[in-house]
Amino acid sequence: MDELPVPLPATAASEPRQGAVVVLPTAHWGSVHLLALIVFIGGCWAARELLVPILIALFLSLIANPLVSRLRKLHLPRWIAAFFVVFGGVAIALTLASQLVAPATEWVQNAPNELRQIAPKFKSVIRKVDEANKAAASIVSAAGAGQGGTGHNAAGQDKPKPPNLWGLVWATPRILAVVGAIILLSYFFVVYGVDLQRQAIALLPDRQQKKLTADILQTIETELSRYVLTISIINAVLAGLVTLALWWLGLSLGDALLWGAIGGLLNFAPYVGPVIGVIALSLVGLVAFDQPMQILTPPLIYLGLQLFESEVFTPIILGRRWSISPLIVLLWLLFCGWLWGVAGVLLAVPMLVCFKIVAERVEGLHGWSKVIA
Repeated sequence: MDELPVPLPATAASEPRQGAVVVLPTAHWGSVHLLALIVFIGGCWAARELLVPILIALFLSLIANPLVSRLRKLHLPRWIAAFFVVFGGVAIALTLASQLVAPATEWVQNAPNELRQIAPKFKSVIRKVDEANKAAASIVSAAGAGQGGTGHNAAGQDKPKPPNLWGLVWATPRILAVVGAIILLSYFFVVYGVDLQRQAIALLPDRQQKKLTADILQTIETELSRYVLTISIINAVLAGLVTLALWWLGLSLGDALLWGAIGGLLNFAPYVGPVIGVIALSLVGLVAFDQPMQILTPPLIYLGLQLFESEVFTPIILGRRWSISPLIVLLWLLFCGWLWGVAGVLLAVPMLVCFKIVAERVEGLHGWSKVIA
């Protein structure tokens, strides 16, 4: 009599054999990628104090490398050329900043008095806001009385705290340490980054991968340096025009130079910076002038110059090569600002430019380059 086959237990049948490759279902890959992305973003946020100085230094070294390469043609050692470029740039920045210290200090010292002078210009608006605040306070007081007086004491517990100046004093050495670390890292990236890059490329197994990686890195270095140099020149011209306009309107040369420089620096952050610049120059108009047209002239001049620069001048200079969707830029600015603060806003556009360069050259990422364009 033939023996009937005995079915294996379900656990034994479902267990993979030793050495067999376990393949996840395709539907699970989306969850795995999403989890990996969340972990990566969380790691970037947790390590922001370490990553931000390194990324800023790397970005500055990419800008400095073409200048160092030109000095190398004069038969200078790389460390000497890097010293001239990096620390020369720091000296120029400090020289320009020193010209703005006096007017900036004067504005900070006079800010309380100037703000009190602004109040009468908006007397009617302030009166309406005060009436609304009193009405809201009455409602809150009535609600607290209905609960047996358990509400917060607005006159006691909710008093605003004065600014902690000691916190600023203690934070100064840390800020200086971060700035010093960025400068030193930039210098060492410029001096030793080329050899490190060459050794890392040599580890790639395929010759085609080596060539593609070297081409991508070279393009990022050249194009990013050209882009930043072009934008810096454009923003410097914008700052000069704003300075001349404010000086022509009646501001002192120091004050005009201060707010012109602030307007030019804010323009490095697309969309977000110009909005802050318009608000800042609106306050300047309120403080410096009394007539309505004079008050509105500084922000209108800055807004007009900025719109001409962003919509006409910059596209003509840079062309369509660096065109990126304004929606993508704004979303990326918001994300990087949430992730890393002000440093994230400054690094957002360079990182987006680098990603576009990589996406244009790596097979499988071409679609992303068209999405952000």
